[in-house]
Amino acid sequence: MTVPRAFTASLSPAERAAYGRSARRRASRSSHGWYETAQQRPDPVEVVERQSAERVPELVPIRYGRMLESPFRFYRGAAAIMAADLAPLPSTGLQVQLCGDAHPLNFRLLASPERRLVFDINDFDETLPGPFEWDVKRLAAGFVTAARANGFSLKEQNSTVRACVRAYRERIREFAGMRTLDIWYAQDDADRLRELMASSRNEEAARRTARATQRARTRTHLRAFAKLTRVTAQGRRITPDPPLITPIDHLLDDPSEEGRERQLRSLVDGYARTLPSERRHLLRHYRLVDMARKVVGVGSVGTRCWILLLLGRDDDDPLLLQAKEAQESVLSAYTGGDRYDNQGQRVVTGQRLIQTTSDIFLGWTRVVGLDGQERDFYVRQLWDWKGIAQPETMGPGLLALFGRLCGASLARAHARSGDPIAIAAYLGAGDRFDRALTEFAQSYADQNERDFAALEAACRSGRIRAERL
Repeated sequence: MTVPRAFTASLSPAERAAYGRSARRRASRSSHGWYETAQQRPDPVEVVERQSAERVPELVPIRYGRMLESPFRFYRGAAAIMAADLAPLPSTGLQVQLCGDAHPLNFRLLASPERRLVFDINDFDETLPGPFEWDVKRLAAGFVTAARANGFSLKEQNSTVRACVRAYRERIREFAGMRTLDIWYAQDDADRLRELMASSRNEEAARRTARATQRARTRTHLRAFAKLTRVTAQGRRITPDPPLITPIDHLLDDPSEEGRERQLRSLVDGYARTLPSERRHLLRHYRLVDMARKVVGVGSVGTRCWILLLLGRDDDDPLLLQAKEAQESVLSAYTGGDRYDNQGQRVVTGQRLIQTTSDIFLGWTRVVGLDGQERDFYVRQLWDWKGIAQPETMGPGLLALFGRLCGASLARAHARSGDPIAIAAYLGAGDRFDRALTEFAQSYADQNERDFAALEAACRSGRIRAERL
């Protein structure tokens, strides 16, 4: 990771703060409010088409269909478009490990290895080092897009963004005054969420938080096992639901038992070597019995994503893993690339750096795919106490509270990987950055709607084909 000169053990806190304030000469805080469409801006449909060219062809129409459901859905799949738009803007140069796709639905409840619920970032496909404000801008514009989808007034939209960015700024200032290990150990667990809801005096928020934490605890690997598998003559297998879930037997040119076994083993063997020794020992207690391609998300549709069914003691002792293709980050062209030969390793390393508690089965591998091409993957458990927010069901007050949670969580990630003293000094105690980001978020939400309309036009003209599933 490229670390700012001021973020070294040899410099005092005062020197690091001075470095942060000096970044205002490169990019004033008010400059972040500016956004207008560049004259040489790439065609947004062409950007999406270039990504699609690297994906499974028969799944690309599903990706387009999901992106065309609404401007907010489009935004979730448009990280590559926004990366190209952020790159020419004034930059602070204050580096962190970026999430790279910090939209609101990439924050959720997760299980820690100690079986505690925590609130954190959950998507790292685009993670790379870069200027901290890129993540904040993507999150802020995402909240305007979500608020517009809910029919909020302009004032309500802006209040949501201001709540999010203010929470980021105040949390970074909090971290700037903390000891290094205290920053590293900081978590947003279920107790903290309940405290925030109580302090807001929003009874609906308190009720929904309680329900969300309860539902998250029911989203276990056993529930996924019951939903996604069935008993067959060959034993427990993944239930087909093509094209959303397609067992490997339906995709192999060599569907023999030998060909099937070879494909299964090639993925797991390389992945196991990236786990710590005690996790490899745990994995050896399971045997791999089935594998299927699964369609996931919005922006990820068309990438190769597999679910792996492993069984331990018997058919009632399952482990479900997800192996997801890791392609080059959409940020790579604008940040000088990255130092990893394996894109799965890039994702895993970034996740471990900025997420407070990572899945015990998190690892990576490289395999020869069904098309004969080498491809990189990262692997994690399919479900493990995950609670997904539903912004489309939130009123203005609740969405603003969710914005606070996301802004504070993003600040924690940036404080772990960057210099919170320098970032806090840059932001200052006032709300100048908050106001600028609110202006940016509105302007970029307008741009997102124009890009959404361009994709709709491309579908109507026959340039692209969309399928709703």
